[in-house]
Amino acid sequence: MALTPELALFAGLLVVAGAVAGLLAGLFGIGGGAVLVPVFYQIFGLAGVDDAVRMHLSVGTSLAIIIPTSLRSFAAHRRHGAVDMELLKRWVIAVPLGVILASLVAAGASSAELRIIFAAIALLLAIRMIFLRNRFQLGTDLPGEPVRFLVGTVIGLLSGLMGIGGGVMNNSFMTSYGRPIHQAVATSAGVGVLISLPGLIGYIIAGWGEPGLPPFSTGFINWIAVALIIPVTMVAAPLGARLAHALSKKQLEIGFGIFLVVVAIRFVWSLFE
Repeated sequence: MALTPELALFAGLLVVAGAVAGLLAGLFGIGGGAVLVPVFYQIFGLAGVDDAVRMHLSVGTSLAIIIPTSLRSFAAHRRHGAVDMELLKRWVIAVPLGVILASLVAAGASSAELRIIFAAIALLLAIRMIFLRNRFQLGTDLPGEPVRFLVGTVIGLLSGLMGIGGGVMNNSFMTSYGRPIHQAVATSAGVGVLISLPGLIGYIIAGWGEPGLPPFSTGFINWIAVALIIPVTMVAAPLGARLAHALSKKQLEIGFGIFLVVVAIRFVWSLFE
């Protein structure tokens, strides 16, 4: 992994991606993993990382980076009393359980299978963001148990497989049951904490001793990428919160949905390269 002009260029792009991820965290209460995972996939490919672990490393590293962003965002929203702490308390087992299941799936899945999973979920999220914004109402309050527990587990599972903080999914869930978008965004920051912490541990264990990992990796976590991106996301997250009050969320959600479509197409295309 010697530094070359190409790697330096992509490292610069990675920093830009970290800034975008931080902005998204502030805007939508998400960890930005949907941006980071495809970028990491390209970076690790350029660095010569074995394709067998390339996607796993991208997802695991993304989850590690989400930790400080989610913690900072959660603390800020909690100070303002915007977080639904009751929902988070009920999900303190459900969401991590889903993430643990995701790490078990990732440990046995091939790189191609993980890319297919990422692409499929990304397309579903894109359809929701572009075509189904605020068009359905499932109820006036969140469902009770065991539905609520099951939803938390599914959010943890899908987010753990994609390397994302679960914000888009939780926002959709809460707003579909009559909760204000601001409360949904604030609570999503807490969901990101419940996903990223067990995700870090799960992907370290899942990738322990795997051949083909680059230097400074512990399991499926690459600490060079983590050290490079975290400072950028920490600075950008508060800026994203400010932008949320100045820009149209409709335009941003549609733009992000289009980005997810492009990423999904890229991953599907990579299966035939």
